[in-house]
Amino acid sequence: MNRYFLLIFISIFCVSITQAQEYSFGVKGGANYATTAGTITGESSGAGFFDGTVEAESKIGFHAGAFFELRFGKFFVRPEVMYNSIETEFAFPREASIYAVEKLSIPLLFGYNVWGPIDVYAGPAYQNILNASLEGTEPQTKTIVVQNTPLAAQAGVKARIGRFELGIRYDRSLASEETDPTLDIVNGQYGINRAPFNDMRLHQVLVSLSFKIGDSESNTGRRRGRGCYF
Repeated sequence: MNRYFLLIFISIFCVSITQAQEYSFGVKGGANYATTAGTITGESSGAGFFDGTVEAESKIGFHAGAFFELRFGKFFVRPEVMYNSIETEFAFPREASIYAVEKLSIPLLFGYNVWGPIDVYAGPAYQNILNASLEGTEPQTKTIVVQNTPLAAQAGVKARIGRFELGIRYDRSLASEETDPTLDIVNGQYGINRAPFNDMRLHQVLVSLSFKIGDSESNTGRRRGRGCYF
């Protein structure tokens, strides 16, 4: 599936670049906030063991990356590459634990200029989990499966202000809900022992500031209609 997605991505990009009327490229960065964070429920019974449910509280994370935009009148295609760092916090009885996820996201966005500097867009995204960890798990090297598919969907709106863009988007994983029934946490430090992790997906809202480094207007020698070569 990963290979097919990348082939489709490259094919659309190559066809688009031969037909585009304008192009621009640049860098971007900003903050993200998880809208869902899952729950952890203690299973152990007896004195000194917590058997309640703790719901994660979202924390502010960050993202950074680059974009390339091809415009066809009011329409555009925008591939991006982004690094995302997302965090939530579980307030366990004795000490809080941070659930942290790092991922590489490659969205392929299709957009439309609705008015003046305002654009709307949506599209699929390939997401590769680089690292996922929950503080206090035993063993520390335990693998946490965040998603069972690398596909996600994104939609948002952005405003162009000179060479800058301000945008907000929603990123939703297309993975189904997963539960890890084998989670084991250091009870002496966190006050919770065996505790299944319910729904490890992290949907998020991203607020970004983009800066356009270059565009077709600054490249007066550009020739239209050229092909895509590798």
